[in-house]
Formats: sequence, structure tokens, C-alpha cells
Amino acid sequence: MSADALANENSAARLARRAFFSFIMTFAVSRAIVFLIMDRRLPDLFFFLRGTHVHHLNYGIFLLAGIGAYLLFGRPEGRAADRSALAYGLAMALTFDEFGMWLHLGGSYWQRASVDAVIVVAALLSLIAFIPSFDHLRSRHPWAAVVLVFALVGFGVVVFETGRHLGPLMGPKLEELESASSP
Repeated sequence: MSADALANENSAARLARRAFFSFIMTFAVSRAIVFLIMDRRLPDLFFFLRGTHVHHLNYGIFLLAGIGAYLLFGRPEGRAADRSALAYGLAMALTFDEFGMWLHLGGSYWQRASVDAVIVVAALLSLIAFIPSFDHLRSRHPWAAVVLVFALVGFGVVVFETGRHLGPLMGPKLEELESASSP
């Protein structure tokens, strides 16, 4: 592999790590804020336009459009590319946090499809961010790479099974909280 190709690969992985970090942090913060607003521990920060609640997926869509145009036409490098990657992760999280609402317009915020979509997007971003490191690990420590793959698969199974069991327990409570907080 040439030095330029290696530098581009490292740069892409660095940007993906920034997008991944921003994605995870934005998802966690947005879920926490929504929960705190619905539980009336924070004031109602939701934006309404003529009586219509403008969901944060809309902010994400507009931000994705802007970041996409900037990346395509501006071709940022260095710190500007780093900031763009952070903004991209933020926009992806705002958009995919309400993925269930794409599928079921007017449905509850707490749909399982949204969490599943966030897990899939986070997994894809983490693969892009960390696969160069995995290739290095695989070439030097093949058993460690095998253990890592099994650990990741195990983690996926645990997340899926936990969600499957927690959904029926927590879903009705979260939907009740959501309906009680509606204006």
C-alpha cells in the first residue's frame, strides 16, 4: 500500500471515529433530554410551529443536507474536516433517533425500530472507524481478532435479547409518560 493510500485510510478512520463519537454522544444526550422533558424535570424545550411539534429528526435532516453540500462542494481538510465529521455524527443521531417515526408517522417516540436503527448505524460507523486497527490486529494476533469477533457477536446478541425483554416491560411505561406530557 502506498504512503498516500495509507494516509487517506488513516484520515478516513480518524474522521469516522469523530463521527462515531458525536453520533453516540448526541443519541445519549437527546434521549436523556427527551426523557427529562417528558418527566417534567426540564421545561418544555420542544419546538412547535402553528401547533405542530417539529421533531428533532427534522433538524438532523436539514443538517445532513447542509453537511453533505459542504463536504461535496467545499471539500474541507484538516480541522474543517474534523468539525464536519462531528456535525455529521450529530445530524445522523438526530435523524436516526426517530427512525421509527419514519416508518410509522405519528407513532410513539419510544419505538424499538429507532433504537435498532441507532445500533445498526453505530455498528457501521464503528466498523469504518476501527477496521484498519482490526486488520493490524488480525495480521499480528489472529487469536485476539477471533476473540474480538466473538465478543462483538455476543454483545449484539445480549443487546438484542435485552431489548426484546425490556421492550414489553418499559415500553408501556414510556408511552404512558409520553402521552401524559403531550400538550
